[in-house]
Amino acid sequence: MIYIGNHLSSSKGFYNMGQEALKLGADTFAFFTRNPRGGSAKAIDPEDAKKLITLMEEHKFGPLVAHAPYTMNVCAAKEDIRAFSRNMLAEDLQRMEFLPGNFYNFHPGSHVGQGEDVAIPLIADAINHALRPEHQTTILLETMAGKGSEVGRNFEEIRAIIDRVELSEKVGVCLDTCHVWDGGYDIVSDLNGVLKQFDDIIGLDKLKAVHLNDSMNVRDAHKDRHQKIGEGEIGSEGLRGVVTHPLLQGKPFILETPNDDAGYAREIALAREWMQ
Repeated sequence: MIYIGNHLSSSKGFYNMGQEALKLGADTFAFFTRNPRGGSAKAIDPEDAKKLITLMEEHKFGPLVAHAPYTMNVCAAKEDIRAFSRNMLAEDLQRMEFLPGNFYNFHPGSHVGQGEDVAIPLIADAINHALRPEHQTTILLETMAGKGSEVGRNFEEIRAIIDRVELSEKVGVCLDTCHVWDGGYDIVSDLNGVLKQFDDIIGLDKLKAVHLNDSMNVRDAHKDRHQKIGEGEIGSEGLRGVVTHPLLQGKPFILETPNDDAGYAREIALAREWMQ
């Protein structure tokens, strides 16, 4: 089974996003909790959220994968940016309670010269500050490509963050195919080996969602440039292996490829064809 969708604009409202996903052939989708470049968040209409929940139940949607703004950096070197980001994380988790039982994905952050040893405790502390026992949302740490001073460039760094989270049962991982490829993991020739590494270091029970993207770069480039499915260095067969792998079934797959709606519809249909 595959749940597959793409990023949709949350400015349209929750219910309209659900309808748009159906038009594309999707049964999950991602959305930014606010403007991708940060700033204040639009107030949530509780009735709109309820209409989406009903639509998802009627059409047997998989979990949604909300995405934090790119500007959120809870391990920033500047204290004011850290404080702003911590508050954003806490506020977003409260807002996610209007759509209980879904995922909230974010980039762990950039240490900006401080080093991973400083950044990792800061990230975990921000999660501990924001996450509450009553929350029904699972936080996902995204695997990163390792460009610049990104944290989360390997499975060990992700595990080190999770180990410091008090409510670690509410934290999982979103595996981005472009990012892990750019980060050096050979998901084309040795997907089984990569998943074994993930299991040995983090645990496959923590792998909750997949960002399904091709890459413009050769493996281990540490650049993070997404490409349409089959038009990059990972290629159709490599991504087909990911989509059809037995250990990844039943998880939401989110496309972040450089596409228009027609392109997303084609890629969603292609992924479903691979599953037949």
